[in-house]
Amino acid sequence: MDLPYLEDVSPGTGSLPPRAWYARSDAVSLSLNGSWRFRLSPTAFAADDSFAADGYDAGAWDTVAVPGHWVLEGHGAPVYTNMVYPFPVDPPRVPTENPTGDHLRTFDLPDDWPATGGGTLRFDGVESCARVWLNGTELGEFKGSRLPHEFAVGHLLKPSGNVLAVRVHQWSSGSYLEDQDQWWLPGIFRDVTLLHRPEGCALDFFTHASYDHRAGTGTLRVDSDVEGQVSVPELGIEVATGESVTVPVEPWTAETPRLYDGILATAGERVPLRIGFRTVAVEDGVIKVNGRRILFRGVNRHEFHPERGRALDLATMRTDVLLMKQNNINAVRTSHYPPHPAFLDFCDELGLWVIDECDLETHGFTEQEWRDNPVDDDRWTPALLDRAARMVERDKNHPSVIIWSLGNECGTGRGLEAMARWIRERDTGRLIHYEGDQSCAYTDMYSRMYADHAEVERIGRREDTDGPERRRQLPFILCEYGHAMGNGPGGLSEYQRLFEAHERNQGGFIWEWIDHGFEHPEFGYAYGGDFGEELHDGNFVCDGLLFPDRCGSPGLDAYKRVIQPVRFGYDKAAGTVRVTNLHDFADLSHLSFGWMYISDDDAVNEVGELAVPPELGPGESVELKLPDPPPASRATETFLHLTAMVGVETNWTKLDHVVARDEFALTPRPAVRVATGERPVREGDFITLGPGTFDARTGELRTLSGISLASAPRLDIWRAPTDNDNGASWQGGRRNGLLWRELGLHRMQHRLDAVELTDDALTVRTRVAPASRNIGLRAVYRWTSDAAQLRLTVSVMPEGEWTVPLPRLGIRLGLPAAYGFAHWFGGGPGEAYPDTAAASDTGRHLMPVDRMQTPYVRPQENGARAGVRWAELRAGFSGEGVRVVGDPAFWFTARRWTTEQLDAATHRTDLTPGETLWVHLDHGQQGIGSQSCGPGVLPQYELHAAPAEFSLTFSRREATPEDEPTLPPLPPFAG
Repeated sequence: MDLPYLEDVSPGTGSLPPRAWYARSDAVSLSLNGSWRFRLSPTAFAADDSFAADGYDAGAWDTVAVPGHWVLEGHGAPVYTNMVYPFPVDPPRVPTENPTGDHLRTFDLPDDWPATGGGTLRFDGVESCARVWLNGTELGEFKGSRLPHEFAVGHLLKPSGNVLAVRVHQWSSGSYLEDQDQWWLPGIFRDVTLLHRPEGCALDFFTHASYDHRAGTGTLRVDSDVEGQVSVPELGIEVATGESVTVPVEPWTAETPRLYDGILATAGERVPLRIGFRTVAVEDGVIKVNGRRILFRGVNRHEFHPERGRALDLATMRTDVLLMKQNNINAVRTSHYPPHPAFLDFCDELGLWVIDECDLETHGFTEQEWRDNPVDDDRWTPALLDRAARMVERDKNHPSVIIWSLGNECGTGRGLEAMARWIRERDTGRLIHYEGDQSCAYTDMYSRMYADHAEVERIGRREDTDGPERRRQLPFILCEYGHAMGNGPGGLSEYQRLFEAHERNQGGFIWEWIDHGFEHPEFGYAYGGDFGEELHDGNFVCDGLLFPDRCGSPGLDAYKRVIQPVRFGYDKAAGTVRVTNLHDFADLSHLSFGWMYISDDDAVNEVGELAVPPELGPGESVELKLPDPPPASRATETFLHLTAMVGVETNWTKLDHVVARDEFALTPRPAVRVATGERPVREGDFITLGPGTFDARTGELRTLSGISLASAPRLDIWRAPTDNDNGASWQGGRRNGLLWRELGLHRMQHRLDAVELTDDALTVRTRVAPASRNIGLRAVYRWTSDAAQLRLTVSVMPEGEWTVPLPRLGIRLGLPAAYGFAHWFGGGPGEAYPDTAAASDTGRHLMPVDRMQTPYVRPQENGARAGVRWAELRAGFSGEGVRVVGDPAFWFTARRWTTEQLDAATHRTDLTPGETLWVHLDHGQQGIGSQSCGPGVLPQYELHAAPAEFSLTFSRREATPEDEPTLPPLPPFAG
């Protein structure tokens, strides 16, 4: 039967052939962005086409913003699915219940609009199918949501009263090709522009700018549909289109994004060119640019804004690129569609390697084992080729784009092969990527998602014998790894070592850049299911290194440190520092270096410059002598901090922005003095031991130096499971969060076995175990005192067969809410866990407890500080409070709600401060891993149930207002 246009598998009708995109020329243009009249219908054909006719009165219609999504402006609601289609899978048919938005815009031509020439109407992005009329004449219809479509309209324009009508369907046959992991957001979400087309205007053109690294020369040729002249004044180039010229140039790289301004002049138009000379190739099984191997320190980036969805403004796009640069990220995969073209302009200017990905994903067909998959059905091939062509033609003049990606998670098929063949014929200067074909039959690299560390090492050694021989000769990338969902990801340092150890392993792209949480008055940020979706994938849409407001997460801080382009080493015996340049192209002339000696007691605090040769090239190292550290007291611990900061003017950050840093212990931590000698005394219902008062029946601490405890210290092993603890069902392996809950570790019961007094100690013997299980932990609390301090030694012995690691192992206590200011010596200033601690710097840190919380969109375990020697909880910055000294160092967490409340919360707004400050002093923490969509915790970071002993010494901290000016300065922290 004949299908309506929205269900036809063709890409559409009436559009002009795809061509290069450029933001400006000397030709006149008119933005049609702004407020449009809008009417929403429940089905595709609930309203007739009369709204497109001249004279139609839309005065009663609502209005929406263009660019925008109608579901974010009060008309329906967004829908989030990761993989499954939110409609029946019956390609190419879609439901009758198909929200359809009619849009109307009336406009006049500007006074400077020429009377001669033509006009082109351009849509940069519409989801998912649009039908267009101008002044009552139908122009055509199109699919391909994240791709441009143009129509010739010059013959239809009039000086005033032009009426542009656009009907947009949420669902169409194109929806089967756009099953990306993201919100479904219908609407005209990118720019709408009217372009004047003078006689002799530039049509399509292709800038070829290669670089010969041996000769230091660039070769430029601009192919143009319309003959013209190409000039590059800085290089003295004046040449006809289609002709080649070779001149000495500075090459373009992501580290040194050198652009040359040029002009393409045809008879009717002058188009600015921004030219970057670079050559991309696979040589000896390695991706090289300008003759050098590159290492991707990348991220996947969906377009997202917490209020506007995918309707991004220029400032937001630029902010994304600046943040990437400031966090040592050098590459972006445009998952899973071409971005707004202006984003690529910023990548050209500021410097990022780009994998430009086609607007294609059919992931939902895995539900039927890829049966009827469009990429293996010849009827769909024209639509696939149209999408490939619209990506390549639009973006081909961007030097930042070095790889074309056919799409994402589409299985395999003839359509993909046809796309690859067309792209190779059209553009010989870039590589082709597609992860789904692990035979690599039509790609230039082997790509995987979420391969674990052991597999990445095998691949790096070219020992991946499960595929064809040809594949083993190709470079390898992880197009997705380090799933940044909630707390995490863990294990990034170990991945980076594998990337650096094996030439074939050329890095990867963290999934992903930003949490897709929509601002919501009730939830703070909303995720899947919060809009009443029938099918949804919950908070799986919140898996970014940035929170929705574009503030960085601890995961971003850790990633920045892991991938920093300078490495430090320290030879304590020789007193020398080794500085290694890990850039692929740049020397170190843009950086300045410093050193600092710091200590716990402030006696050692010296700073100085490190004279690193600015000409130190990529891969080179230098050994430098440091001044001898000043003599340190035996009662203190001393560290060397080394820092590399931006030292020259740049277009992507401010001076003194920290690019790299590291620390090294110079002196060991002194032994913690044991508080003992006092005798416990029982008087009625209480036991007194030094500054502590205990309940004589239970042995629980009630007061410390007159400070009443809201909850006595006792053993605690539960944490609110992280997204990575809970894992993903398709990942396989042990999902600890579910197993912990199944075992009942979230409801451990405490049994008192004995309260014993001796001459020098109060000993409390307990057993902690979950109901209905034959596993448990024997916990012995031994309290001693020297009159001023109270020391607790906790001995733990597991019983039964523990088949899963512990979430945590330590004690929890409750203090009055007034003690809400934290001061500690140890790791910080931000959160850290055993496998996410790369950005944790040892020093003194101060902050309100409220700032110690990491605001994950779905609340979960957070806020631990690593390697804490001592911590104080104070009533204000310099007020009195409680001091705790650990032996050994401990993990320190403080919050105004219990772990149980944190565990029960589903959104940030579920958490409200209480009257108690809950403090965790942990001997151990389970690692984080990446199992929300990747491998679990590496063995070395698992916390197994085993005999353990640790001590904590408590004392009262007196108010000392003079503390503030004596705090040692730390090197700048850029996070």
